[in-house]
Amino acid sequence: MPKQILILSSSPRKGGNSDTLCDQFALGAREAGHHVEKVRIPEHRINYCTGCGVCVGGKSACPQRDDMAGLLDRVIAADVLVLATPVYFYTMAAQMKTFIDRCCARYTEITGKEFYFIATAADGSEPALERTIEGFRGFLSCLTGGREKGIVYGAGAWGRGEIDGSPAMQVARQFGRQA
Repeated sequence: MPKQILILSSSPRKGGNSDTLCDQFALGAREAGHHVEKVRIPEHRINYCTGCGVCVGGKSACPQRDDMAGLLDRVIAADVLVLATPVYFYTMAAQMKTFIDRCCARYTEITGKEFYFIATAADGSEPALERTIEGFRGFLSCLTGGREKGIVYGAGAWGRGEIDGSPAMQVARQFGRQA
């Protein structure tokens, strides 16, 4: 049965290494017959969470008027979420962190999802990316019924295109097929 897959790419570089791995995941998922949508977070206007508390406990919607409300609708409708980020100073890019923080308004509605994580870094050591993955897991631990299904480690890729031909490309495509 086809799944609704939403890929959230936080790379500020269109066609950057983590963005390229997102495309490979999407390719594999489409090959498997799934419905795939890729969202490039930097192309949307998402303000920082202000901690105003208006949304706490579902009392009210977030008062900010930006693109986040529509993106949250898509997150809630998806069966599978792919969170992808370049790694800067051993953590996720600000664009992804801002997106995650803004999920606060409706995080209790993000239930029963399968998650895949994609991280790329100049550092060639996969263990060096674990801090970033733990950040993703922190988000996942706040969600009901979320399940981590796989991680694509794009270690050793700094310049645009350095991920091409790496084993991570095959892993991303395979995870897409099995999603």
